[in-house]
Amino acid sequence: MVAPPDNDVIWARSLHHSHNGSPGLAGVSVSARDAEILAVAGPRGSGKTTLLHCLSGRLVPDQGEVWFNSLPVHTMTPRVREQLRRERFGWIAADPQLVPELTAWENAALPLLLRGVAHRTANKAATEWLERLDIAALARKRPHALLQVERQRVSVARALCARPTVIFADEPTATLHRAERSQLLRTLTAAARSHDITVVLATHDAGVAALADRTVSLLDGRRVSSVALPAEPDAEGSAACSLSV
Repeated sequence: MVAPPDNDVIWARSLHHSHNGSPGLAGVSVSARDAEILAVAGPRGSGKTTLLHCLSGRLVPDQGEVWFNSLPVHTMTPRVREQLRRERFGWIAADPQLVPELTAWENAALPLLLRGVAHRTANKAATEWLERLDIAALARKRPHALLQVERQRVSVARALCARPTVIFADEPTATLHRAERSQLLRTLTAAARSHDITVVLATHDAGVAALADRTVSLLDGRRVSSVALPAEPDAEGSAACSLSV
């Protein structure tokens, strides 16, 4: 094994992974630098989610290496990978994946509570992020009483609350309207930059990818130099955009 460059917080080489015999990744190499916002762009089914799962330790690749700050994620035991995800990584999915029995603030504070952080300290941190996301008034409501955009804001607060080193965001705005998408992404990217958090953002939307510092493109489980993605429709209609590495 060869350790990654010192300035890469995430570094992966020659990742291969298949799902029930169908290839998901075929030799993908990628890296993300400290405090960088990296977009992984590609159409649906291109391997973006599989790549994020491998980079975050949710999946172990069939072949290849994944490193986090010079630690080999691909050789860690399941227990150590789980601890890494809990303490150093945040995750935002298209589906907010909130715990239905918990209130909004309890969901946001959950990573801290699982670490054993004092209840009052976790409450304060969660409330601060809920305020930044304009949903502090909903802190005591449970997920079933929230709108989709409100639930997704809670999931973003949860990812940011524990001050992770890396946030993996898998199509985090896919189910939201344009105005809702823009506000949520502005908050996420601004918070990541102000707190030196690396963000690996999977998207099939050219407008979302444009917010990143750098973009890597996937097609059929492989790195490609560019990929055509749909752009946001404007007053004249819709268009397409080609993103290059």
